[in-house]
Amino acid sequence: MRKVITEADVPETGEFKIAAGSIITPSARDLAKDRGVKLVEVSAEELNSSASPAQTVALGSDHGGFGLKEKLKPIFKELALDIHDVGVHEEKPADYPDIARQVAEIVARGQAARGVIIDGAGIGSAIVANKFPGIRAALCYDKASARNSREHNDSNVLTLGGRLLTASLAEDVLRVWLTTPFAGGRHAARIQKITEIEKAVKNWTPLS
Repeated sequence: MRKVITEADVPETGEFKIAAGSIITPSARDLAKDRGVKLVEVSAEELNSSASPAQTVALGSDHGGFGLKEKLKPIFKELALDIHDVGVHEEKPADYPDIARQVAEIVARGQAARGVIIDGAGIGSAIVANKFPGIRAALCYDKASARNSREHNDSNVLTLGGRLLTASLAEDVLRVWLTTPFAGGRHAARIQKITEIEKAVKNWTPLS
């Protein structure tokens, strides 16, 4: 029996996977369009398989990073990683703080172990993401910075400049970032200090 998708099923944002052959009511389709939710038909097997947070990457971009985001998607598949794409799903104006916030929240909640955000320069998204507890967002621009951010800083969010990197360089950066493990050792103590500072600033007040 084919499933009927109604307005109540449509999420607020992101990508909505539905079983192939499902019936989508006109009102549900209109609501998805209004919310910018992309409807994706998948097989029942894929729909029922739930990737663990460790194998899930939250992915997002504004209009300045949309083209690069789409070009990078095959790399996640190549590495057997599941994508939680929060948008945008077309090249229309969007505010990077909104996208960066969605990705950072997913990682901070533990629904995805890592996040990737792409805007025009990558700087703004890194600033936004690093406002969230537990997020260590790194703007990377070559393979060396990507490797360092993982080995030394245990970064869990990568930001990229869609208008500053070529597609081939961005692919190299992403692949290195996704496959480089945290080195631990002396670096672990430094990460612990970052965590302690993060806790301390909650009660910080400027000197009068």
